[in-house]
Amino acid sequence: MKTTFAALMGAAVLAFSAAATAHATLETSQAVAGSYYKAVVRIGHGCEGKPTLKVRVKIPNGVSAVKVMPKAGWTLDIVKGPLATPLDDGHGGKITEGVTEVVWSGSLDDAHYDEFVLRGKLPDAPNTTLWWPVVQECNGAAHRWIEIPAAGQDPHSLKEPAPGLKLTPKP
Repeated sequence: MKTTFAALMGAAVLAFSAAATAHATLETSQAVAGSYYKAVVRIGHGCEGKPTLKVRVKIPNGVSAVKVMPKAGWTLDIVKGPLATPLDDGHGGKITEGVTEVVWSGSLDDAHYDEFVLRGKLPDAPNTTLWWPVVQECNGAAHRWIEIPAAGQDPHSLKEPAPGLKLTPKP
């Protein structure tokens, strides 16, 4: 009886630990360099039991032509500004301004998860990883999924890692 109880308690602790360490993630963690990509950012829980009220996604340098999917019941703020690196417009000119951040404001209960969607053109940089920093704001609390691993560092070793997208070569 004691062994069964101990096993059940251990399983409950592991289940709670897994839920407590859930991250903001991308539905698809790799895409072809230079292609259009649908970024689906998943938020798996609130902050310390509080509902998520705002989700901020920073657009990685080199991602262009960003379009955002509105979300029923949420307001949308698209932040534009100068790009860190100007992009070729394909017609001999340069694109110097674009979407730098997307902010959804609404309410997502801690007991639920949801997805926040945008799309854009990826840079033609195969064998690199684009980091998509996400800030999840709750009432009086936040998760800052913005940590970017150093070269060779396992992203899972970070407390609040930014979601990463591995760019693959064109087939």
